[in-house]
Amino acid sequence: MLVTTPEKWDVVTRKSVGDVALSQIVRLLILDEVHLLHEDRGPVLESLVARTIRQVESTQSMIRILGLSATLPNYLDVAAFLHVNPYIGLFYFDSRFRPVPLGQTFVGIKTTNKIQQIHDMEEVCYDKVLQQIKAGHQVGPFTFKLKCFSVFGNHTFAQLF
Repeated sequence: MLVTTPEKWDVVTRKSVGDVALSQIVRLLILDEVHLLHEDRGPVLESLVARTIRQVESTQSMIRILGLSATLPNYLDVAAFLHVNPYIGLFYFDSRFRPVPLGQTFVGIKTTNKIQQIHDMEEVCYDKVLQQIKAGHQVGPFTFKLKCFSVFGNHTFAQLF
């Protein structure tokens, strides 16, 4: 078993000599957090998938590609990208399989100033998280960028509890 970052595996599989043997013994490629295809790592993940598919086609060896995500609304599109047969190779687990049901809150910010939008969104998110924690609920906020939660660093834990 080899565990590596997408970036490191990208470097290993780009080489034409040396580490080629390593990439040829792989039979399972697991892409965790595959929903990040539209983020900064997206091009790296895309090149890994393309290179793996090309290797399968050229060597006629089987490499299974497994994409994992807890938040992937367009799973059919990603499955097509990964060359998954949707009838026998696609497994989608909806909210019925979650031990704790998820709740979603969508918030709209009206200002057009980008800096003010970020500030307003952070404040609204913090208020919603605080409201849920005070009500005794567990909270796992999702956002498109981790740094969107910088507002949490500006508040003390005493305010949260």
